[in-house]
Amino acid sequence: MHKNISDLSRGYRQRVGLAHALMNDPKILILDEPTSGLDPNQIIEVRSLIKEIGKTRTVIISTHILSEVEMICDRVIIISRGKIAADSPTSELRSRYAGNSNVIVNLSGAEKTEFENFASKIEGVTSVSVLSLEDAENNLPKEIENPIVARIGVCENFEIRNVLAQKIISNGWNLYSLTLQTNTLEDVFKTLTTGGEQ
Repeated sequence: MHKNISDLSRGYRQRVGLAHALMNDPKILILDEPTSGLDPNQIIEVRSLIKEIGKTRTVIISTHILSEVEMICDRVIIISRGKIAADSPTSELRSRYAGNSNVIVNLSGAEKTEFENFASKIEGVTSVSVLSLEDAENNLPKEIENPIVARIGVCENFEIRNVLAQKIISNGWNLYSLTLQTNTLEDVFKTLTTGGEQ
């Protein structure tokens, strides 16, 4: 209370700034990159504070940190080249624009082409690609012989993990993990602002 604002940590300075902005009890609060430059603990505190403020007034946040948007915003507006590319409740945005998902599978005991042929015949599968172990994030123990890490594209609203696991095991192969990867808000942003280009 008795410190100069310049002597406060960045997180506390952000809080003081928010308090100052709230002094006149505005109905709308506009925040530009409110967690920029904060450490992880300060980010959690400021996000929590913004959520609390949002219960009684409208808070508009301008940010490029889309994971933050998913955590604290009820609605997202994506602007591309000066025009609104999307305006949707956050909970609906990914499902509306995201489309397909991927299943990452780690296994051993199969040949690469044998697994690709097998997986491509499962209903709902759109693509199968075996990743090089250098490019893949995998948790396979080093002693496993001939491990396979594959990315399997899946049609929207299809769940293949149970069927895939059962078929891998019935073939006598060793299954180590199945991970569902859904599109993130970053993927949606990329699709809407660049047409999905890398």
